Amino acid sequence: MNKNYQTIIIGAGASGLMFASLLQAKSNTLIIDSNKNIGAKIAISGGGKCNLTNEIVSSDNYLGIEWFVQSVLSRFDEQQVLEWFAGRGLELIVRKDGQYFCENSANDIIDIFKREVVDTEILLDTKVIDVHKENGLFAIKSNKGMLYSESLVVASGGLSFPRLGASSIGLDIAKSFGHTTTVTAPALVGFTLQSEQLFFKELSGSSVFVSVSVDDKVHSGDMLFAHRGISGPAILNASLYWEKGNIEIDFLPNFSLDSIKGSKKQLSTLLPLPKKVAKAFLDYLGVTDRAAEKVSTEELGKLKVLQNYSFAPAGTFGYSKAEVTRGGVVADEVDPYNMMSLKEANLYFIGEVLDVTGELGGYNFQWAFSSAFACANSFGDDDA
Repeated sequence: MNKNYQTIIIGAGASGLMFASLLQAKSNTLIIDSNKNIGAKIAISGGGKCNLTNEIVSSDNYLGIEWFVQSVLSRFDEQQVLEWFAGRGLELIVRKDGQYFCENSANDIIDIFKREVVDTEILLDTKVIDVHKENGLFAIKSNKGMLYSESLVVASGGLSFPRLGASSIGLDIAKSFGHTTTVTAPALVGFTLQSEQLFFKELSGSSVFVSVSVDDKVHSGDMLFAHRGISGPAILNASLYWEKGNIEIDFLPNFSLDSIKGSKKQLSTLLPLPKKVAKAFLDYLGVTDRAAEKVSTEELGKLKVLQNYSFAPAGTFGYSKAEVTRGGVVADEVDPYNMMSLKEANLYFIGEVLDVTGELGGYNFQWAFSSAFACANSFGDDDA
């Protein structure tokens, strides 16, 4: 199979599908994906409801080069994304923290994309092995033969969810054309524990509201004690900024320990934690669970550890459990106006393959859509 195209898109995920949808001239365009269906990651995201975007989106919600991120986001912001999908009949609901989810199913998004790219050729269950230049064209070697194109859009995503075909091909392509890539790591993922925190596993299934600090970033939200370690929204967000070293957890945010002084109630009742969790921490701290009025000043001092509990995670749950991949193609080697490589003409990078990663809350899908829009506009789309 040898065939020439004007444009080939590697990846039928959020960014690749949005890019193809926004193209006015869809003829002679090919989408390649290693999965048997388009939008495989969209289908499972957000518990099958897909957190599409957020009410408030800014560069502060991303790990990446601030000016680059803001430039791309401003081209197709959260309101424009909502309007685009609403205009195609998608029904959304807003959950806490301004997160927009599909009211019915993530498959509604995929159905929209199917309609939008109906005139675009799609080659599924196809693995890209290598890309190089031949006679001025991009030569794409796949397990189904050679393909050639004038322009190549890399929308292959990151390394997360290898069971959905995630691979390093996007990074490999970038490096083969002289691009710098940053070290990648699982992100928006749970932490594994050191031996000192192994008692956390006994609390598996319990959830607490916490504030987690990593360097100068603070995230408040639920933390879930899991069999493998700790997870939940606050931890997932913290993992985006953690590389190694300590994190700090406040298990008693907005709670004053002075308020329990003199109370006749048991400590495990007074602490704003599930009783099982409160008792476990009291045992860990060596504080007897008894009436607060009988607690010594020294013991009260020990309880303050709950407000700044510091430890170093052993690691993360890995790519198989990570929502996204941190790291990728260095952003300042890409033009934010059209997402084209500054090293190779007509080579484009969009979505997660770039060194831009959003927090939990719809920010990564927003990035996928915004970067796709910026790229599609450079192909002559003036009105999406």
